[in-house]
Amino acid sequence: MPIALLALTAGAFGIGTTEFVIMGLLLQVSADLQVSIAAAGLLISGYALGVAVGAPLLTIATRRVPRKTVLLALMAIFTLGNVACALAANYEMLMAARVVTSLAHGTFFGVGSVVATGLVPPERRASAIAMMFTGLTAATLLGVPAGAWLGLHFGWRATFWAVALIGVAAYAVLALFVPRGRADAAPSSLREELAVLGRPQVLLGLAMTVLGFAGLFAVFTYVQPLLTRLTGLSEAAVSPILLLFGGGLALGNLLGGKLADRAPMPSVLGTLMALAAVLGAMQWLIHTPWSAVLFVLLLGVASFATVAPLQLRVLDKAAGAGQNLASSLNIAAFNLGNALGAWVGGMVIERGPGLQALGWVAALLTLAGLALALWSRALDRRLPAAAATACA
Repeated sequence: MPIALLALTAGAFGIGTTEFVIMGLLLQVSADLQVSIAAAGLLISGYALGVAVGAPLLTIATRRVPRKTVLLALMAIFTLGNVACALAANYEMLMAARVVTSLAHGTFFGVGSVVATGLVPPERRASAIAMMFTGLTAATLLGVPAGAWLGLHFGWRATFWAVALIGVAAYAVLALFVPRGRADAAPSSLREELAVLGRPQVLLGLAMTVLGFAGLFAVFTYVQPLLTRLTGLSEAAVSPILLLFGGGLALGNLLGGKLADRAPMPSVLGTLMALAAVLGAMQWLIHTPWSAVLFVLLLGVASFATVAPLQLRVLDKAAGAGQNLASSLNIAAFNLGNALGAWVGGMVIERGPGLQALGWVAALLTLAGLALALWSRALDRRLPAAAATACA
C-alpha cells in the first residue's frame, strides 16, 4: 500500500481513539461528574451528532483547500478538543469539548476515503478503504482498552491527555508523508456537489448505514454495564474484553474489504444480515463469561465487516461531482447511527425493559437497514430492465 495511505491510517487511529474511548469510561465519568449512565452515554451521541453536522459543512467549506492543509487543520482541531475534554470542569463543558473534537471526524474520513480509492487500482478500492479504516480498528484494539485501563487507574482525565498526545503524533506523521497538492481536477461547483443528494440510491445507502450501525451502538455504547451487571464480570475485566472486540473489528474490516472487492452489493446484504444475527443472539450469550466473550468477538467481526461495503456502495452511487460530499455524509451516517443507537439504548435501559433487552432491539434496527439494502438492490435490477425496454 502507498505510504500516503498508511499516513491516513495513522490519522484514522487518532480520531478513532477519541470517538470510542469514552465507552470504557462511562462508569468513571458518571460517578465523577454526578450524572447517570444514560447521560454519560449521551457524550457519545453528542460526538456523533457533531460529526453528522461537521462532515458536510467542513467538506463543502474546504473543497478548494489543498488536502494536506485540510487534514492537518482537522488533526489540530482534534488535538485541542481532547485537551479541552481533559480540562472540562463539569458535564456541560465535557459535552461541548466532545462536540468540538467531533468536527474533525467526518471530513477526515470522508475525504480520506476518496483519496484512498485514488491511490490504488480500481479493483482494490474497497481494500484501500478497509486499509484506512484499519486505523479505526487499531484504535479500538489498542486505544480503547488502554484508555479504559488509564481511566481505571489514573482517572478518566488522564485518558484524554493521552489521546491528545496521540493527536500530536498523528499530526507529525501526516505532515511528513501526505503529499502536498491535489491529485484531482478543479473542484465542481456547489450546485454540482449538492446534486448528489438528489440520487435515490445515494440516500438509500446513507439510510442503510444509519440503521445498520444504530444496531451496533445500541449495544456497544453500554458494553461496560452489560459485562459488569449482566455477565457479572469485574470492571477490570472490561479492558481485555474490549481488546478482543478490537481484534474482531480488525478481522471484520479486512474481511469486508475483500468481500466488497469481489461482490459489492451481496457483501452489503450478507454483512448486515450477519450483524443482525449476532445482535439477536446477545440475550442468550451475555449471561455467562465464556459466551459473553464470544459475543463481543463476534460483534466486532460482524460490525466492521459492513464498513467497506457500505462506504463503497455510496461512493459508487455518487460517482462524479459530489463524491467527496457523499463520502463525508456516509461517515456522518455512521455517526448518526452511533447517536441513534446510544439514544435508543438509553431509552431501553431507563424507560423500557432494561439492559437485557438491548440485543433484540438492536437487531431490529439493523434489520431495518437490511430491508433498505434489499430495496436498493431491487432498484439496481429495475433500472437495467427499464433501459432495455426503452432501447427496444
